Amino acid sequence: MLTLEYLPFLFFIIALFYSSVGFGGGSSYLALMSLFLTDFHEIRSTALLLNICVVSIGTFLFIRSKVFDIKSFWPFLVSSIPVAYLGAQLRLSQQAFFLVLGSALILSGLAMLLRYIKTRPVSREFSLPAKIGLGGSVGLLAGVSGIGGGIFLSPTLNLLNWASPRTIAALASVFILVNSIAGLVGLTVANTFTIDLDLTWKLILGVVLGGSIGSYLSNKKFNLRILGGLTAVLVIYVGLRLVLMHGFGINI
Repeated sequence: MLTLEYLPFLFFIIALFYSSVGFGGGSSYLALMSLFLTDFHEIRSTALLLNICVVSIGTFLFIRSKVFDIKSFWPFLVSSIPVAYLGAQLRLSQQAFFLVLGSALILSGLAMLLRYIKTRPVSREFSLPAKIGLGGSVGLLAGVSGIGGGIFLSPTLNLLNWASPRTIAALASVFILVNSIAGLVGLTVANTFTIDLDLTWKLILGVVLGGSIGSYLSNKKFNLRILGGLTAVLVIYVGLRLVLMHGFGINI
């Protein structure tokens, strides 16, 4: 049976999987912590903090490898930050929160699987209003759900063939970073930011190690098709588990 002592190792594995495709892992951190922690606000606060630790590494590496393109990315970011901040201040019940998160994760995971199944056509550019609208919509969902939002944005952009997978992964990484920071600020303003320092530093160590390895693999252009597919399955499982547990009382 899993105990609290196993969390740093489990978070290392999650960070490795998620960072390899440009994500932070906040959704799975939330799901796992909900099994061990009772303070709902502590769960959200810790997940956002861990997100920041993981994607900071990936963002740095993407910038260094010149995949980061601020000219293409800024409309997604400027529209998402304020609504992520406001969304984080909404006071949902724990049940409503996990149902919203779980449903969004199931759809996101399915979109991720479709990305690996279908043949990719030529990339296409979006108009400025389309980027702003998509960034704002995902930013609001990120703030409400308590995660960075890249796990929603990336599959959407891949299905719409916006750019190459590495470019989308770079955008997802920085998108998660800025919106996780905005979310933490929103929680602080709403006086709902709380963490257990003794546990958090151990979790940070686990996700930094896992995130470093995953980000390295992603930036070195390894074939991440299998790892990405497994990550999609993990996302669907986490979402399904949250919906069944908090909507129907079924634990799987």
